[in-house]
Amino acid sequence: MTPKDLLRRLLQYEPLNFVLTNRIPRRALNRAVGWLSRLEHPWVSAAGIALWRLFADLDLSDARQRRFKSVHECFTRQLRDGARPIARERHVVVSPCDGLVGAVGSIGTGTLLQAKGQTYPLTELLADRRGGEALRDGCYVTLRLTAGMYHRFHAPYDCRVRRVTHIAGDTWNVNPSTLKRIERLYCRNERAVLECELAPGGARIVLVPVAAILVAGIRLRFLDLLLHGDEAGARVIDCDVPLSKGEEMGWFEHGSTIILLAPRGFTLCPHVHTGVRLRMGQALLQRQAQAVRTPADAGACTAAGPG
Repeated sequence: MTPKDLLRRLLQYEPLNFVLTNRIPRRALNRAVGWLSRLEHPWVSAAGIALWRLFADLDLSDARQRRFKSVHECFTRQLRDGARPIARERHVVVSPCDGLVGAVGSIGTGTLLQAKGQTYPLTELLADRRGGEALRDGCYVTLRLTAGMYHRFHAPYDCRVRRVTHIAGDTWNVNPSTLKRIERLYCRNERAVLECELAPGGARIVLVPVAAILVAGIRLRFLDLLLHGDEAGARVIDCDVPLSKGEEMGWFEHGSTIILLAPRGFTLCPHVHTGVRLRMGQALLQRQAQAVRTPADAGACTAAGPG
């Protein structure tokens, strides 16, 4: 067994992984790693990326560039043209990012699954009771971005971003071992709530990028604004930004997770279930031509497959 294999096996031991990635001064570590990752020196960059490869399956074959001035530039890399084909069917909502499907299901009761044995309320995630009511009887998908993945996220459909709510918070790790142990983790961590009005029809879906340990912070390209801060509460930014399906929305400084929430009238694509690995641009939801509000429709958005 190589040292790399041994290190990965040790980190797969959940109690050890949880302690090493959470029982640390998270904010101080975020600042230190953020500073170090931005150092533009060839030795620092090469050493940092080499260390990164020890902990993650880092694949740069689809990156637009092959040399990076810093670890941060590598982490927030862009893709070469054509690396992520976009499903263009008009009834299809695509995955906004690369990610592993962590949880899927209905929002019928207003409670979402975090991990086995752990749930959290939608209204607390959004910090908005009105928004939670608008999504009732809809469906959701949780997409977890692992460390080696492409970390930019894109518009899942032709839409207009109408409102951004930044909610300051903690930076717990979002890996499975932490999700099992920390109640309402997504409601504790720093996050942004992006309200998107789809065209045509005006239905609204919501994307919630959630930040995590190391660097943290969420950058939205269309606002030219880094959403990051230690102040409590929510900051609401009204906007009117048109985006085409597949157009870049922003990126994580590190992390993390995107939770996509859709109202009644959308169903999960048959291949979307817990544990599936998706790429940005792949079909995620199907939009029904006509959503009729009847009792029989209440369960229309249900998980396909296990989970």
